[in-house]
Amino acid sequence: MPSWVCLKDLNVKRFSLSLEFVQQTALSSAVGAWRTGVCLLAALGALTASAQDAAWPQRPVKIVVPYAAGGSSDSLGRLISVGLTESLKQPFVIENKGGAGGMIGSQQVSKSAPDGYNLVISGVASHVIGPSENPKTYDPIKDFTHIAMLGGPPIVLAVNAQLPITDLKSFMAYAKANPVSWGSPGKGTHGYLIGEAFEVMSKTPMQHVAYKGGSPAVADTIAGHIPALFTTLSTASAQIQAGKLRALAITSSKRMPEFPNVPTFAEQGYPKLVALTWFSLSGPPGMPAPVVDKLNKEVRKIMQSQAAKDMLAKSSMETFDWDSARFTQFVGEELKQWAPMIKTVKPEN
Repeated sequence: MPSWVCLKDLNVKRFSLSLEFVQQTALSSAVGAWRTGVCLLAALGALTASAQDAAWPQRPVKIVVPYAAGGSSDSLGRLISVGLTESLKQPFVIENKGGAGGMIGSQQVSKSAPDGYNLVISGVASHVIGPSENPKTYDPIKDFTHIAMLGGPPIVLAVNAQLPITDLKSFMAYAKANPVSWGSPGKGTHGYLIGEAFEVMSKTPMQHVAYKGGSPAVADTIAGHIPALFTTLSTASAQIQAGKLRALAITSSKRMPEFPNVPTFAEQGYPKLVALTWFSLSGPPGMPAPVVDKLNKEVRKIMQSQAAKDMLAKSSMETFDWDSARFTQFVGEELKQWAPMIKTVKPEN
């Protein structure tokens, strides 16, 4: 073969290799530039989001109270809304949206954008009792960001003050000797749940009477229509102090300062009957950590203020100074403790 043919083939191969190298280099450069651009955009987006989180809130924030106005949840919601408005320089607006034991308003917030502008006053009814009864509505842990504990009253077992009953022991003796009925604010409420739990734990069969709220149950107990009731201490406190009702036991972990002579259930042999009708602040899932931390810090400041302490004492409530992680853990503990009992007593029936 002539040498010039070999040289020609070699030159063609060299040219092809050179062209391929140029094409690969150009492609690599383009891909590199694209990747760099994507990274820069991502970094810019992260910086922008971080700056927005740090600047939150930049417009009014809505706090849904999933109950009617006037109750403990509403009072606590308005307490923190005033404090947050003052400290964060944006309006925190209360919206009452009752129904289904707090689950309607809670579900609405769970489906909102996780930007910190839609919050809800959560609690044991909407995030323990309700979801345990109707688990298909929402997951009380996964479908929410739990921000801060606010507080709440314990449940009290109280009797008509004219009855010869002074403590749990004499109450059970009376119940075994006489047909006894007890009232609650209604089936599915915390008072109902604690009453049913006490029946099971004490092995004392009684007849439950459901009322539409704690106040009617208090009135009928004083009038002698029923001998006893389970309701929040804040609902019955005025009548206990007036001597019309006698408090036998409360579900707090320790005695309340306002009622130093009222023992706990735990003191009288029922260590599992420790519970609060607690309320809290939550939001939709996936809220930015800086927003959650800011809210938690500000709410804890508010709840430790003298105004909050005065309100808690007046309403027979207690609170806990927890960060968001500890409060979320608490919600899980409440579900683990009470869900089996709730499913057993079936409060919806």
